[in-house]
Amino acid sequence: MNGIKTKAARPFFIRGTLAALGLAVVAATALWQSPARSAEDAVVIPPPAMDEKAASGTEKAIFAGGCFWGMQGVFQHVKGVSKAVSGYTGGSAENAVYEVVGTGRTGHAESVEITYDPSKVTYGQLLQVYFSVAHNPTQLNYQGPDSGTQYRSTIFAENAEQKKVAESYIAQLDKAKVFPKPIVTTLETGKTFYPAEDYHQDFLTLNPTYPYIVYNDLPKIENLKALFPQLYSEKPVLVLASSKS
Repeated sequence: MNGIKTKAARPFFIRGTLAALGLAVVAATALWQSPARSAEDAVVIPPPAMDEKAASGTEKAIFAGGCFWGMQGVFQHVKGVSKAVSGYTGGSAENAVYEVVGTGRTGHAESVEITYDPSKVTYGQLLQVYFSVAHNPTQLNYQGPDSGTQYRSTIFAENAEQKKVAESYIAQLDKAKVFPKPIVTTLETGKTFYPAEDYHQDFLTLNPTYPYIVYNDLPKIENLKALFPQLYSEKPVLVLASSKS
């Protein structure tokens, strides 16, 4: 796959390997010399006809849809979200390690656990952002340049109400034919979320010139701002910043 768009070498870049950094610079130069374009186009979709009941306090939602860098970056810019953590969901604790999850044989999906205030943003609104901006829900076991079950489109429902809202919304969107292909997003329940390694947290914000981020993920932030101005927050809620406070 094209080295500009994939993340195959990302652990080496992240950990500061000079050789990989040099390759990233070369790749970035090639990218910036090509016409500006995004990896995915956002899709304008209607809000869900069914949503959760209003509640006080905080709730959690877990979504998976490709590389967690972009998914985390999008939801860190949503008003009402107090935390969005990159991690792994679907497998066991001992296999919740990046290099192992990357084999595609652990049952895990790269995912994001979102903590939100339902009085400010509802579960249904989070789903609307998820389906419209954060990823392409018609791609089965891949997302853009990344392939494997660890990149599957999955909603990990925290309770029966979330599952019901998600099922209803998927049926609504498929019936409306807002996507050129059927939605392949799966629903899984009873799964535990495991936070990813620190070097994956806040990756989009900390590495805005990394070629993979420039091509695949920054356009998602712009799409969020354009399509959901009422939900967009200019300042992201960062994981590492909150852990140090």
